[in-house]
Amino acid sequence: MSTAADPSATETASRPPATPSTASAPTTGPAPTTAPAARNAAAVLLAVAVAAAAVNLRPVVTSLGALLDPVREGLGMSATAAGLLAAVPPLCFALLGVCAPGLARRLGPVAVVTGAMAAIAAGVLARSFTGSAAVFLLLTAVALAGVALANVLLPVVIKRYFPDRVAPMIGLYSMALSVGTSLAAATTVPLTNAMGGSWRLGLGVWGLLAVAALALWLVVLFLRRERPGTAAAAPAPDRAKLPILRSRTAWALAAFFGLQSTSAYGAMGWLPKIYHDAGVSESASGVLLAVVMAVSVPVSFLLPNLAARRGDQRLYVVVLGLCGIAGFLGLMFAAGTASWLWAVLVGLSMCAFPLALTMLGLRARTPGGVAQLSAFAQSLGYLISIPGPILMGALYQSTGQWYLPLGLLALLLVPQMLVGLRAARARHIEDEAVG
Repeated sequence: MSTAADPSATETASRPPATPSTASAPTTGPAPTTAPAARNAAAVLLAVAVAAAAVNLRPVVTSLGALLDPVREGLGMSATAAGLLAAVPPLCFALLGVCAPGLARRLGPVAVVTGAMAAIAAGVLARSFTGSAAVFLLLTAVALAGVALANVLLPVVIKRYFPDRVAPMIGLYSMALSVGTSLAAATTVPLTNAMGGSWRLGLGVWGLLAVAALALWLVVLFLRRERPGTAAAAPAPDRAKLPILRSRTAWALAAFFGLQSTSAYGAMGWLPKIYHDAGVSESASGVLLAVVMAVSVPVSFLLPNLAARRGDQRLYVVVLGLCGIAGFLGLMFAAGTASWLWAVLVGLSMCAFPLALTMLGLRARTPGGVAQLSAFAQSLGYLISIPGPILMGALYQSTGQWYLPLGLLALLLVPQMLVGLRAARARHIEDEAVG
């Protein structure tokens, strides 16, 4: 496993500044016991903070999707502006994710993730009080900027501070992200109704969750004492800027990330409509979408651990792709029959996301390499994903049926598997980038 192959590359970056002095301390007394206990407590706190951040990365979008109609009415928002809301998330993820490695080098990844949590909390809370559609869009973009930075840098934090536990930490991160997605989709409307039906309260309550995550990250930031220049103290291989455009694995990972995002956004955006058009009730259609997302919760935790134990991850690329093809074909021809089966298969195929995150952590040797690979693959990947849901809507509008849109999603899983097979091979981008 690559994370164990070169631990020295990340050990210096992950070690607290006080380590050298503790190494020379006398061996008698409580210090040898206290110091490891303190380090363990700090590691547990950071792991909890990573999970808390991940929970906040999707409610910004999914809570708004659940309340889009009342939000539009309340703000007098046009259909065009509502369409911008659907396009803004992947666009922000693509454009702002590029800035993450540079900010991490200047300020340290913990400081940048802390700022990202502040942006999410401020954007989500503030947009709930505005009466302007334009300001609402702007504040949503502020929150999404925080999501974009955290998307790229949480795998970097994991690589730097948990170099020997990358797989279980990626599993925790992926599972927490799935929990946040499912929680917001399933509870936003009931919470809104319980609070008197105000969409402002229904959206704003998710800002409180972000505030809680921000509080945790502020404590982590204080304990880690990251300051400007911290990253510069890392080993030279960690600071080196890689010619990543010369790495075929990096390009394959970007394409894999983009194609799996296309499938995920297409399914999440249209699945209730697909089921409803097949004769399934609206309430049951919502439950089936929740099933799709719930399936990914346990699998997202287990899959990174299983995938990291193998020399490569090609088996998982193929299995998840075949699940998706079977699920979309089932929806195409028999959405109203065995509906739960298709939901489970589509949910399994969407676990390509935690697999992609795992490969981001394994395909680079250092946290700096992971930062550059994560920024490149996610930014380009999200750009690739933007046309997919729009094209699905256009095909449905022109035909009035779901055969072509679902056929498109099934067909795109073929190139997803092909580029995934290339991305899943056991190698490091550092070797390709300089070769």
